[in-house]
Amino acid sequence: MKVLMVCSGGMSSAIVVKAIKQEADKQGFPLEIKAVGTTEFEDELKEGSYDLAIVAPQVKHRMKVFEEQAAAANVPIELIVPMGYTPIGAPKVLEQIKKHAK
Repeated sequence: MKVLMVCSGGMSSAIVVKAIKQEADKQGFPLEIKAVGTTEFEDELKEGSYDLAIVAPQVKHRMKVFEEQAAAANVPIELIVPMGYTPIGAPKVLEQIKKHAK
């Protein structure tokens, strides 16, 4: 499964993405996950053939814009549960992602 995370582009997202990938590997769930900043999100969605987009809590104020961009690319989108946006919250986010697995 291929997932795109949009965040403000800071270091925290890299840590969270790594933790989610490690949790997926531990569970044997095939996952390719990438984090991009808000300015790269729309182009990456169009080019990347993603199965799901997830939105970091710190950029949720732009959710409506992200939803429109995701809809145009025909990609489902979800806001990450706030408790999931930490390295120890990776299992929560992975459960969110798995709901969209085909």
